[in-house]
Amino acid sequence: MNQRAHPHSTALTAPPPHLYGRWRHDPYLMVWTGLSKMWWPFWRVMSPLHPTAADDGVTVVEVIDREMVAGDENVVALTLAAPDRSVLERWYPGAHLDLLLPSGRMREYSLCGDPADPHTYRIAVRRIPDGGGGSVEVHDTIGVGDQIRIKGPRNAFPFTAPGFGSPARSIRFIAAGIGITPILPMLAAADRLGLDWSMIYTGRTLDSIPFRSEVARYGDRVRIRTDDDAGLPSMKDLLGPVDSSTGQAPAGLAVYCCGPVPMLEALRKHLGDRPDIELHYERFSPPPVHDGSPFEVVLASTGQRISVAADETTLAAIRRELPSVPYSCRQGFCGTCKVRSLAGAVDHRDNILTEPERADGYLLTCVSRCAGNELVVEL
Repeated sequence: MNQRAHPHSTALTAPPPHLYGRWRHDPYLMVWTGLSKMWWPFWRVMSPLHPTAADDGVTVVEVIDREMVAGDENVVALTLAAPDRSVLERWYPGAHLDLLLPSGRMREYSLCGDPADPHTYRIAVRRIPDGGGGSVEVHDTIGVGDQIRIKGPRNAFPFTAPGFGSPARSIRFIAAGIGITPILPMLAAADRLGLDWSMIYTGRTLDSIPFRSEVARYGDRVRIRTDDDAGLPSMKDLLGPVDSSTGQAPAGLAVYCCGPVPMLEALRKHLGDRPDIELHYERFSPPPVHDGSPFEVVLASTGQRISVAADETTLAAIRRELPSVPYSCRQGFCGTCKVRSLAGAVDHRDNILTEPERADGYLLTCVSRCAGNELVVEL
């Protein structure tokens, strides 16, 4: 078959001839051509095009319930719904919301309600007096009836159940304190699916542990352990029952963990030589800086030079001089701290910027660094 393209020999400005040559122009097409010339101008007047607003991903929700869920009253759970009580965007265990607080801060909080409820979201926030101010603002200024803006849901900690996308045979959940929030929906899913699972729930004291009444319904599948009573947990405590033949955690185990950085780092090192065990985790604190070298950041607007230590993030160094600079997750996945570099080589350590964004000089200051001695940023 000849695959070469040939130029058209007809201008196609008039209806073509009849298929069997009876008429110069096909009457059927002539009729429809005439109708279309009359119809479309009429339809355009009846249905004019209107400009639509750009979708910024922001949704307005209303706080319909507020509950203290820890004995020390330092954890508040907020239930959110659409102002008209319409259906909200669907989410799955492990997802989180971005809260756009009245102060201008943006903070991520894990969804800890029921994914099967299409009308509400639930988050829980621990008060951290010496933190970045977001948790204090939630505790002190947001109440029932208030409307707040959110983005999401998004999921950076998805739950993949054995037999439903994971080759694992059993699951071990590990939660520490407020780290229970992304784990709660996973417990409900695992229980609903009839999976083989167990959990350890740790905290400093019994009063500091939120949602105790909710996890109590799972009986002895969940073990609560506090540091003031039993000390810091060992790897054996965290990973649960061992294989009697090896004395180690069993092969085919999937571990889902959310807690402080030291716990997560200890688990990563402990399971580093266990390819037969899945480790999934989410941290609420920034990860430690690995293989960092000191450098200087220059603020283009003022020429001010800021030293960044080898074990310090670019964001932390900038915030010493500019406390109001926006940030949120501090882990390289939300994009809030994105700035543009004007000079210097960037050592990118994120997973969300596109190649065109990197080519244009953008970086995430919470994780990325300078590959040389100096980085000039558009601040």
